[in-house]
Amino acid sequence: MALNTNPNLTRPDDFYEALIDMHRDLDDGQSEALNAQLILLLANHIGDHGTLLSAMQLARAGAVQDRSAKA
Repeated sequence: MALNTNPNLTRPDDFYEALIDMHRDLDDGQSEALNAQLILLLANHIGDHGTLLSAMQLARAGAVQDRSAKA
């Protein structure tokens, strides 16, 4: 399964609002645990190892690029 990196959310603003609301009133540790649980649920839903590896590589590259841009 190829990783779809094109915009694909039917209601992106509503999704973003729900994502922010999901973290409301949580401390940092709870928020990190929530993110981890969400990642694992979505990874399980995707299921394809190659697709997940592609997503992980793109996410890491983006994080490294963001960090170097701030330096």
